[in-house]
Amino acid sequence: MTSLPIAIVGDFNPNNQSHIATNDAIEHSSKSLGTPVEGRWIGTEELARPDGKRKLANVRGFWIAPAGPYKSMDGALLAIRTARECRSPLLGTCGGFQHIILEYARNVLGFADAEHEESSPKVSRLFISRLACSLVGRTMAITLVPDSMVARIYGRNIVEERYVCNFGVNPEYVDTLRSGALRVVGADAEGVVRVVELSGHPFFFGTLFLPQLGSFPSHPHPVVSAFVRACSDVPAAVYDR
Repeated sequence: MTSLPIAIVGDFNPNNQSHIATNDAIEHSSKSLGTPVEGRWIGTEELARPDGKRKLANVRGFWIAPAGPYKSMDGALLAIRTARECRSPLLGTCGGFQHIILEYARNVLGFADAEHEESSPKVSRLFISRLACSLVGRTMAITLVPDSMVARIYGRNIVEERYVCNFGVNPEYVDTLRSGALRVVGADAEGVVRVVELSGHPFFFGTLFLPQLGSFPSHPHPVVSAFVRACSDVPAAVYDR
């Protein structure tokens, strides 16, 4: 059986637990579903080159990996925009979630100067800002919107997940984000944004938490399995134009 090619967009570090967990989680879901998967790590700098989009040829889905700042924000945003416009399955976790917000703010909402505080701390339009309290190493409850796809994937409306992040959606721009099709479908007890999904897209999710840290061989994470299943349901596409 031919392996399903999935692009893992990020700057792979073998010493980063979240990166190893990403590979492991895909393997867990692959074996559980009986769907061979080839996870292809693609560096953000590779995508930022003039012919970078060719690196995405024939992949069936995109996982925007954690850990930042990326070596090239432009490369990461290119992959996210490609998945959004071509309706290819996409999952963004932690840093991936944050850059989903930036891509949407820039290319859909029209804020070309939308930035991330980690990489551009002195600019005025920070859609992603430092969290008031670090979430590194914390496990927290998240309430999901009942009619959302992510709630259907979990089969319940309250879940607990692990975080390793210090940045999230700037509270000043939450209402601005809600004006578009990128829905806020998960929040913590204080109502802070933790999960987004794009209405009308077959599978386009961002989670500030890391589902891969909750995946095990005997119990693959439901979000990762849903992502792999979505990738297997779409035809291969060529993104080099």
